[in-house]
Amino acid sequence: MGLALQDRLSGRMTGAEFRLFQQSRPDHERWELIAGAPVMMTPPTIAHNWIATNLSRLLNEALAAHDPSRIAIQRTGIELGTGDFRPEPDVCVIEADFGLGQRFVERVYLLAEVVSASDEVLAVPGTQERWIEAKRKIYRAHRPCEAVLIVRQDRIEAEIDLRIGDNWQSSTLSGGETELHLPAFGLQCGLGDLYDGTPLRPRSQAISTCSTTP
Repeated sequence: MGLALQDRLSGRMTGAEFRLFQQSRPDHERWELIAGAPVMMTPPTIAHNWIATNLSRLLNEALAAHDPSRIAIQRTGIELGTGDFRPEPDVCVIEADFGLGQRFVERVYLLAEVVSASDEVLAVPGTQERWIEAKRKIYRAHRPCEAVLIVRQDRIEAEIDLRIGDNWQSSTLSGGETELHLPAFGLQCGLGDLYDGTPLRPRSQAISTCSTTP
């Protein structure tokens, strides 16, 4: 997702203050708390949205067969317990049992970001760390999280972190025919399936290789 730097609010907020602030804003606005500073997100590209839609669809198809107690959803609010940070992932896997009108969850099992250009150039205030790097660390620190997926939108490539016990196993995938395997979520498909319908893989060239593992 993109960041509207001109829409960064002055002054610091705690996580609780930020949630109260969000409740006062229209539903179409999207904000993240970065090092205590609320920042409004600019609308992402169509390709960004389409990749996120493909990922959530593929995950839900796999989860329906593998683990119906979980669902994949886009752009939900998450309480990660990270003090001055409240990121909003592009796609996440949560428990299927949620309440009507519920906005935020506290347990997330997969966290995915489709990388925007600003994710890589924006430094977290007070550091030289890119925002996408900071989000990755925040997601990995969330104890229930079993997988973190960082997906590029400018090329067919993704970085995957899988929790193995108390450790993380990281890998980088590239190329449309490379296998994307997320065993905890029953998903096994070609990495290129995330890009079906985008300029990187137009529909006329897309050949699905997905399968589910009950």
